[in-house]
Amino acid sequence: MASSPTSGADRAEPRIDPAFDPDTAGATLPSGEQSDFPRTAASRKRPVIWLALLMVLAASAVFFYLWRQNASQPPAPATPAVQAPVPAEAAPAIRHPIEDAQGAAAANAETKPLPALMVSDTTMQNTLADLFGPAALGRVFYEDAIIHRFVATVDNLPRKTVPSRNLPVKPIAGPLATSAKGDNVSISADNASRYAAYVRIAEAIDAKNLVSAYVHFYPLIQQDYRDLGYPKGYFNDRLIEAIDDLLAAPESKDPPQVIQPKVLYQYADPELEARSAGQKIMIRMGNENAAKVKAKLQEIRRELTGPQSNPPASKQTK
Repeated sequence: MASSPTSGADRAEPRIDPAFDPDTAGATLPSGEQSDFPRTAASRKRPVIWLALLMVLAASAVFFYLWRQNASQPPAPATPAVQAPVPAEAAPAIRHPIEDAQGAAAANAETKPLPALMVSDTTMQNTLADLFGPAALGRVFYEDAIIHRFVATVDNLPRKTVPSRNLPVKPIAGPLATSAKGDNVSISADNASRYAAYVRIAEAIDAKNLVSAYVHFYPLIQQDYRDLGYPKGYFNDRLIEAIDDLLAAPESKDPPQVIQPKVLYQYADPELEARSAGQKIMIRMGNENAAKVKAKLQEIRRELTGPQSNPPASKQTK
């Protein structure tokens, strides 16, 4: 979740409302317009027969002229319909209101003033220490730009890559453990032990307390998400999307094979390599660790949305 607001590859381009030309507004024909025959001016006193004859000739001439005009010219083009102004694009509908989070009531019962986003790190450090323990704070988490790291990482987990510069947790120690059989290189079963400490921290967290803290700090989280490049976005919806994407990560029946075209390893299976960054992390940590993490994510999701909302199920791959 670490793409910067300026990363065009990870940002959806804002839609531009079509231009509305006000000059076309109200271009309607006058109603009730009729073409009356021109009336002759009042004539001088003459015999009635001459007046009647002149009226007949004038009427005939006008009729003949109008008939020739209609026959020799194409019909006048229809007046274009008036184009209604295109309304401004509405903000996307909110699918998971933060008010529905089950932890909201507990958080609101002890409402504390929030710090400004730019000076929130000290408050967030204390909160992380309360949630995960003081020892885990400096050992596992980065202690600067905590809210921004969290927001950027969540936003990028369902994408193809998660830039490391904004990760909220420190990287797993040691290289990826692999095993080789001939020309085939696979992720070793021993690689799962590298994630053990992180998985234990995840299992120990109280989902209710975590969601209560999340709801309490949500105004700052939402502010950072909009500053990230989503002025109409709703972060809680994006969080649920990221959780669902992680829950849908497939279980690998066999150790996934990897290749090393350059410096970093990639999955040899194109279908696995094409998956989101979050799902590839879940696959890399091994089925047992992934199952424990998914169980905790299910708890957190229920606290955020309620039990009526079912996330997608994961599938097994070869």
